[in-house]
Amino acid sequence: MDLLLDGKSALITGGSKGIGKAIAKEFANAGAKVMITSRKAEVCEEAAIEIGNGCTWQAGNVGDLDHMEQAIVRTIEIHGGVDILVNNAATNPYAGPMIEADLPRWKKTLDVNMTAPFAWTQMVWKKYQKENGGVVLNIASVGGLETNPVLGVYDVSKAGLIHMTKQFAAELAPQVRVNAICPGLIKTDFARLLWEGDAGEMVAQAYPLKRLGEVEDIAAAALYLAAESGSWITGQTIVLDGGQQISF
Repeated sequence: MDLLLDGKSALITGGSKGIGKAIAKEFANAGAKVMITSRKAEVCEEAAIEIGNGCTWQAGNVGDLDHMEQAIVRTIEIHGGVDILVNNAATNPYAGPMIEADLPRWKKTLDVNMTAPFAWTQMVWKKYQKENGGVVLNIASVGGLETNPVLGVYDVSKAGLIHMTKQFAAELAPQVRVNAICPGLIKTDFARLLWEGDAGEMVAQAYPLKRLGEVEDIAAAALYLAAESGSWITGQTIVLDGGQQISF
């Protein structure tokens, strides 16, 4: 099973922390030339140093078209292409019943979690992958497969991303494979309120595998899908949730 990415280039949004940084590190260790993006330059720079292996970075807003173009063009210039795009950046500015959500936070959630991955994928396709092929990985969520009393807006955005994955997989084949990963509760700063303290242990004990997810769990799956090992997989949603969806 080939889990190497020698000679490949990867661009990872939201790559300065959490799941994105873990994927960047996994790819770099597997031989890929990695570019990460995130909002804050100093955080990007620190992450790139930690990731090592020649990791580069471009700071900017994930939904800004100028930032997208700069990051993509720079990745092509420095690393020779964008063989792998990981749409990882996400936001969750609202918690509560979806029916009560205010329109600005609804729009921000969809802009970051759906429109941005659409735009990044479209631009990478036009600038590189249409002629050269490649892989797109979307980091969705198990929330996109179910309902939740307080995370409905976020979950709807991830459900849309899951369907976008299927649509792009159908449209961009055979040049480009497009898949999604749906993490369960992962121990990241982004999800800290859900797992910190006693609450996290209660959730872990409800999972068949009796533990919460780690960022390395997601990174390992991303590598499998991005490498030659996943060469006959497209349009799929891989659930990594410790058995949450099968629990009694």
